[in-house]
Amino acid sequence: MQSGPGSLILESGAEAATSSFLDDGKNTIASQLVSRLREAIISGQLEAGSKINLDRAKQSFNVSLSPLREALARLISDGLVEFEDNRGYRVSPVSLSNLEEITSLREEFETYALRESMRVGDVEWEGNVMRALHRLNRTERDAAKPETLEQWEAVHREFHLTLISGCRKPLLLSFCKTMLNLNDRYRRTFLTRTSGDRNVSVEHSEIAQGTVARDMEYACDRLREHIHRTGTNLRRHLAEKGIA
Repeated sequence: MQSGPGSLILESGAEAATSSFLDDGKNTIASQLVSRLREAIISGQLEAGSKINLDRAKQSFNVSLSPLREALARLISDGLVEFEDNRGYRVSPVSLSNLEEITSLREEFETYALRESMRVGDVEWEGNVMRALHRLNRTERDAAKPETLEQWEAVHREFHLTLISGCRKPLLLSFCKTMLNLNDRYRRTFLTRTSGDRNVSVEHSEIAQGTVARDMEYACDRLREHIHRTGTNLRRHLAEKGIA
């Protein structure tokens, strides 16, 4: 596992953080830790099933135990970290059954959120969707250039969240964000260095264009197919790696 600046320490080693956390009144230390740890888990920097050593993590991030525990508790609620009595904290494992459940839930709830967004979303939301699509289509993603992948992942996530941002249902949005995080963990870990088997940019364009045209059946069908195909690819990669 490769570690970068500020990376979390697991059971197997130690590394000092090169950046510090400051409570500026808007973003608490715990919130900043959540963001840093979530990204490390989703990107695969923190490996599935790895034990999290609290003492080494405190040392790495130069924080006290209280915000670290708060951050881990929030990641437990997101399904990215697990806690076991007498064993401590561990990055949640990956499995075919977990991926299948995530894919199924995304298909149902993201399409519902998209349908609601088309029903009640305003013109500003429509513009946001097309701007997010434009940024995504103009952002390079080349498996031979690892430096392009992080930026593409960020705008890809922004696109999917913008699609459903007009639904005016905060609880639904929160749940969809959690499922997207869990799904991205599989996708980024196992497909980062592959080009895929389809033209994803065309799929994104079809979803966005159907969305702003308020064609509910077309847009929701395209989104459902998009999520399902990604899940199928990921299941195949997991099986090839011997993950049950």
